[in-house]
Amino acid sequence: MRIAALLVALIVACHHAAFAGDVAAAQSVIRAQEQAFVRDDATAAYSHAAPAIKEIFPAPDIFMSMVQNGYAPVYRHKSFEFGESKTDGTWIAQRVHIVDANGEDWEALYTLEQQGDGSYKITGCSLLKAGQAV
Repeated sequence: MRIAALLVALIVACHHAAFAGDVAAAQSVIRAQEQAFVRDDATAAYSHAAPAIKEIFPAPDIFMSMVQNGYAPVYRHKSFEFGESKTDGTWIAQRVHIVDANGEDWEALYTLEQQGDGSYKITGCSLLKAGQAV
């Protein structure tokens, strides 16, 4: 009986460690893209986008223009802090709390998908002003 309990505990611990590793990898991708925006490095920012995003925005400068015009709080901000995350197989959803350049609060929900090579790429970002209804 003790062996069964130990095996269950080991499986749970391994699952938690894998989840934590995946979340850390996803957060690293988001942070790398955020830093690329800070540097105005369209090529680096674009490199973190999933293939489906690249189909919609077929070049780094087009992608960067979309971010500048539609996601100003993501592009330029005072604060960018990770919140809760969830994972479902090869998908991760990561909340980010943002304070924009004007001091207004925003909530971003990033989604990422694990690619065939094991890396994570950003599949989307939903942005809402903090407190705004969905």
